[in-house]
Amino acid sequence: MLPSHQSTLHENSIKAAYAFPEGKRIRCKLCPRFCLLSEGQEGFCKGRKVIAGELLVTNYGQAVSIAIDPIEKKPLFHFHPGETILSLGPNGCNLSCKFCQNADISQGRMPTRYVSLEELAALSQRQHSIGVAFTYSEPLMWYEYIRDAAPLIHERGGVVVLVTNGYLCEAPLRELLPHIDALNIDLKSSREEFYWRLCSGHLEDILRTIRICVEMGRHVEVTHLVVTGENDNEENIRAIRDIVTEINPRIPLHLSRYFPHHHFTNPPTSPAFLLRAREICKETLPFVYVGNVVLEGAEDTHCPVCNTLVISRLGYGVALHALAGGRCAKCGTDLGIVS
Repeated sequence: MLPSHQSTLHENSIKAAYAFPEGKRIRCKLCPRFCLLSEGQEGFCKGRKVIAGELLVTNYGQAVSIAIDPIEKKPLFHFHPGETILSLGPNGCNLSCKFCQNADISQGRMPTRYVSLEELAALSQRQHSIGVAFTYSEPLMWYEYIRDAAPLIHERGGVVVLVTNGYLCEAPLRELLPHIDALNIDLKSSREEFYWRLCSGHLEDILRTIRICVEMGRHVEVTHLVVTGENDNEENIRAIRDIVTEINPRIPLHLSRYFPHHHFTNPPTSPAFLLRAREICKETLPFVYVGNVVLEGAEDTHCPVCNTLVISRLGYGVALHALAGGRCAKCGTDLGIVS
């Protein structure tokens, strides 16, 4: 069980984890931004604030959106395919991507509703949901809420999923991961310059997160948003392919279509380039998918050994054809699919 931290200090706020006093200020060491905050100051993520000399989590349980989604929307294609999952998330993020596809909640603030731990656990059992996905903005900025909720969700027989940018320090990540079943992690670029210029983050921190998640045996899938004019080139795609291959070639890779949003007006990603990118990645990765656009066959799963169509997908329509206990029903190859 994760430690309990339920004492209320300010409305529904609780004490923040990984908070370290430095003189009259407090250093947050949850993520690599390492915000140093004075009384009344709020962290970059908009979810932590110094109040009466303590760093408090001010967004604890404050959900900006809650819905039942197909698991494929996360996207997770090799984790309980065809199932649905309760999905929710807070305002805020610890990156500032200039092309953010969810900027209204990640960079701004939308109205929220408090969802208690008990309500969340109960909701996760309803509507044929397999559990809870923390998603929509950056769920790791809800660290304490996820830490407290995960054991209750598991006790009710549910799974816990994160859809995340992966920008977290190693110690809190390792503390949380034993209570997480699956993650989809963004890998926005193969270049540090891209991360710093467009996201105010660092590539190596994300790569460390992916490696640790794989090392600790979590189910991991990776999403790469292909942004027109920035990373829609074969050099970047080959580098992304090589990064994922080096970590674990069985990781499913999702190449996602970008649309102009937030500060970016570049046109949407070319579907033809996305298909070319898929070809490049499949040179070393058996499971590569094209998302955020409907392209027939681009989201199907084939057995890499006998080429049998195992799962077909179109939009959020899913059909299981030859799946038996995570293996190809025809030749028995282990596909790494959790079902």
